[in-house]
Amino acid sequence: MLKSPDVFLLFCLVGVTNAMYKQWIPDTNYENKTNWDKGVVPCGNDRVWFSAQVSVFVEKTHSVQELKLPIDGEFILNSGAGFYVGGEQEVGCGGGITNQFKDSESRWFNPALWQAGVTQDDLQKGQFVFSVHEESVPCQYDDVVFKANSSFRVDTTSSSPSIPVQTVSILGKTFSSGSEFSQYLSSPSGRLQFHGSPPVSVGNSGCGDPSGCDCGNSANHDQICDSVTCPSLTCEKPLRPVGHCCDVCGAIVTIHYANGFNLQVYRERLQLFLLQPPYKSVQLGMSKVFKSQRIMGVVPFGASAEIQVVVLDGERGPQSGLVAEALAHDILKDIHSQGSDYGIAGAEFQASSGSSSDEVPENITGMVVGGVFGVLLLVALIGIAVVLVQKRVVQMPQISLPSMPSMPFVISFKKNADVGDLGGPLDHGFDNPMFDHQTKLPAALGLYGTEINDTIYMTQSGVHFVNPVYDENETDFNA
Repeated sequence: MLKSPDVFLLFCLVGVTNAMYKQWIPDTNYENKTNWDKGVVPCGNDRVWFSAQVSVFVEKTHSVQELKLPIDGEFILNSGAGFYVGGEQEVGCGGGITNQFKDSESRWFNPALWQAGVTQDDLQKGQFVFSVHEESVPCQYDDVVFKANSSFRVDTTSSSPSIPVQTVSILGKTFSSGSEFSQYLSSPSGRLQFHGSPPVSVGNSGCGDPSGCDCGNSANHDQICDSVTCPSLTCEKPLRPVGHCCDVCGAIVTIHYANGFNLQVYRERLQLFLLQPPYKSVQLGMSKVFKSQRIMGVVPFGASAEIQVVVLDGERGPQSGLVAEALAHDILKDIHSQGSDYGIAGAEFQASSGSSSDEVPENITGMVVGGVFGVLLLVALIGIAVVLVQKRVVQMPQISLPSMPSMPFVISFKKNADVGDLGGPLDHGFDNPMFDHQTKLPAALGLYGTEINDTIYMTQSGVHFVNPVYDENETDFNA
């Protein structure tokens, strides 16, 4: 575990920029023996042939017996450099051979041809940063560096409409203006050094988010991986980091961050772990990634940003990945102890040995957010369904219920206002002049337009119907 005073040291030494410097490795230098088909730099007894259109950087003066040049090409001569034809045999050069310069056209999207550093000084010192394959190639916020005393030829062929970067440095000159760099690409040197379409474009704004930005190379993932050969692995459960082309043996730490998190500051803190003797052979790559979020693991509702830390070791065989797993444990302990000082809300890890960890410290924010989104989604679906049913866009299915047993239709009749239930005279008690005065209803139209007869009376105590079937004053139907 690291101590807290390291925090103040890091803040003093490290800037807040998240851009990396990506340096191109291949060159077309005359003094580089790998550029010659015989594997050696020509000497004074040799015949030198250049068959391809190429820009060659020459650092020193060279003697040759013969120099064959292509139709189109250039020599970029360092101060005091040049060629001359020697008249005498050079001692120690042999009998003389024909040495041909290779046609080296390397691909921009080959991650093995780039080196990454936090600063240009790190590149010069050889302090390179490990990255997943997608981020080994220059990202949209990176500064691209071609070595000062060097020339090159790179193929930028891609299916993407452009290759944006922040700046490009060539022969010690930095291009940050799009128009200025376009003019260079149109020059004889630019046409020989850059080949393919689309061209590289500069002037992209830097990453303004201290927590990091998306690299922007996910669209070129297949093209990047075409240049990668994955090694055979011996670990139990290999892992596939986001943005990487191959499975790996090691560990992946996932960090959930909050306000105040700075990617570059925490990257430098993790580098301090690698200074410890057990972890000097470990490679550690750190990047911001976006993972799809799903409600109950099924319904997608967006992507969440996380910090991915890939930890690899150089071990082979049964011990492969175990040192990286030990470092992942130490990183989580450090986060549990001092993670809040760096704006870290929680973290977990997976290892190629099959082991994993619970979140440290406990972080239920993701669960709460997922639950809230689930409830909101459910309410929204119910609301939409109700509106669709009311608008009759969607009809509810007809559900057949078992028929209820038929009930008899009951109508109560009174034979006569003065006849009781047992057939005898109805006892009215006493007369109340306030309530028992019968009021004859006015004549009204019946259901079919006929006038209602005088068989309906209304009193303050109710409405009385006179049924002619039972009325003693009506005609006898038996007559």
